[in-house]
Amino acid sequence: MNITRFMVYQKHTVIGFAGFAAISAVLTSVVLAGLSSAAYTISQKGRTFQPSETRMHQGETITFVNDDGDLVHHAYLDTDDFSFDTGDQAPGSRIDTTFTKSGTFVVMCAVHPKMKLIVRVD
Repeated sequence: MNITRFMVYQKHTVIGFAGFAAISAVLTSVVLAGLSSAAYTISQKGRTFQPSETRMHQGETITFVNDDGDLVHHAYLDTDDFSFDTGDQAPGSRIDTTFTKSGTFVVMCAVHPKMKLIVRVD
């Protein structure tokens, strides 16, 4: 009877270790993936971009979030080097934009022309 208990205990220990190893591998890959590309969140609320300026590296991503409960926003940028257009963003929507070029850019809102976001990309 003692041998049976030992075998059952040993089996659970091996399964536990294998599970731990698998979880560790997944967590490590998630952390390393997160290090390769930083993400920035820009809130659109009260007819402003918040924050109104950000600095990032080429290849990093901004997530534009419409945090207004009742206003549509429409972020865009149109230059010779780099352009994007989120289209109309309903309240609560999120849109990712990756900045593939370096430079200083002024992002505007097509719905609220006084809204400006300065993005410096190194």
